[in-house]
Amino acid sequence: MSNFEYLKATEFDRAWLNFELDLPLKPGSNGQANSFYIDRPGNPINELTDALLASFYRPPKFFFSGHRGCGKSTELLHLLSNSDIQKKYWPINFSIREETDIIDLDFRDVLLAIGSRLFREYRKKGGELPDQLLKELNGWKGKVEKQISTILDGRVSGIEVGASIDAFFANAGLKMKLEPVTRVELRQIVETDITGLIAIINHIAAAIYSQEHRIPLILIDDMDKPDLDRARTIFHDHREIMLQPNCAIVYTVSSALFYSKEFDSIRDQALFLPNINLRTAIDADQPLQEGYRTLEKFVSVRMDSKLIQPSALDQAITYSGGVFRELARIVRTAIGRARRRKSTQIEIADIEWAATEIRNEYRRILDKEDLKLLKEVHGHKRLEYNDRLRPLLQLLALLEYRDEENWCDVHPVLRKML
Repeated sequence: MSNFEYLKATEFDRAWLNFELDLPLKPGSNGQANSFYIDRPGNPINELTDALLASFYRPPKFFFSGHRGCGKSTELLHLLSNSDIQKKYWPINFSIREETDIIDLDFRDVLLAIGSRLFREYRKKGGELPDQLLKELNGWKGKVEKQISTILDGRVSGIEVGASIDAFFANAGLKMKLEPVTRVELRQIVETDITGLIAIINHIAAAIYSQEHRIPLILIDDMDKPDLDRARTIFHDHREIMLQPNCAIVYTVSSALFYSKEFDSIRDQALFLPNINLRTAIDADQPLQEGYRTLEKFVSVRMDSKLIQPSALDQAITYSGGVFRELARIVRTAIGRARRRKSTQIEIADIEWAATEIRNEYRRILDKEDLKLLKEVHGHKRLEYNDRLRPLLQLLALLEYRDEENWCDVHPVLRKML
C-alpha cells in the first residue's frame, strides 16, 4: 500500500480499503498529520515526545508497548512528523521484520540491523561519511568475511565476500532474514566481538551527528511480535547491551513483558499505549462520551456517515472495546455482509454478524478454565499478576484500560459466552 491514497469513502468498495487492518498511517509529504490519524484522549505519545525533547547526558532509549491493534505503529509514524523532533533528531523508522526473522529474533540480530539501517538510510539520503570511517567499516567487514569463510571451511558463503560496504550491509540483512544458516554464522561472529559491533554503530551515529547536527533517532517497529521468552532474552538478559548504541532508540516491546516479573528491568523507560476508555471500572453502564467521539471520528474520516446507521455505528464502537483495529475489523466484516445483502448501508444486524464471527473465533481457542477466569475478571475488573491472565490479554480476550489506575475487562463480544 505504498501508493495508498487516504480518501474518504462514499461507497463500500472504497470503504473496504479504508478499513484495512494493517494500515499504519504515514505522515504527509509536508510533515503534516495523516488525514486518517486520530489523536486519542491523554495520548501517551505526547509523553514520549516530551521525553525525547528533554535534555539528557546520553541519547535516550525507550520501550514502547501496547495491545495488538491499539495503534503503536501509527503513533510512531506520527511522532516522526513532529517538527520539533525533526529539528533535534535525524530520524529513521523501520520494521525489524524487514531485517531478520522475527520468529527467531536475537539481540545480536537487532544490533546488526541498527548498524545496517543507520548506514544504508544515511547513504540512501545522499549522506557522505568520512573516509576514515569508511576505512574502519571496511576493516570490520573484512574481519567478518574472514571469520565467515573460516566457519564455512571453504563452502560458498551466504554473504558475498569482497562486496562493497553498501552491498555487504544490504546482503547481510537479506540473508539474516531468509537463511537460518547465515544467521547462525553471523551471530557466532558478533558474539565474539559485540563491543566491536557497538563501536561501529556509535561511529556511524557520531558521523551522522557531525554532518547533520542532529542526533540519530531510531524507531524500531514490530519488536513486540516475538514471544515472551525471546523478549526476556533481548530486553532483560541483554538490557545493558541494548542500551549501548550512542543514538536515541525507541524499541517496541511485547506487551507480555509488561505482565512479567522481568518488566522491572525496563520500567523506568517504558511507555504503554492503552486502549480507548469507553467506560470506567466503577460505572460500566455509563458510556464515556469522549471515548465514543474518538472512535466515531475514526470511522467518519474513513467513510461517509450515510454508509452506516447511527445505532449500528454505536454498537460497533461498543463491541470494539476501544481497540482501533477491532473497530476496523468489525466495520470491514459488516461492510462485506451489507454488500452481500445488496444494501447500501450497514445496519445493526451486520454489526451483530461481525461480532458473532469474532466470538466464534474465540470459541476455538478458549477452554472452560479461560471462560471461568474471564467471568471472574469481568466481575472485579482488577489487573493482577497472573500467568493465566497474560495470554488472555495478548489474545485480546481481556482488554486493559487506564483511569487513575490500570484495570481490565472482558472483550465486549465475549460477554455472551460468559
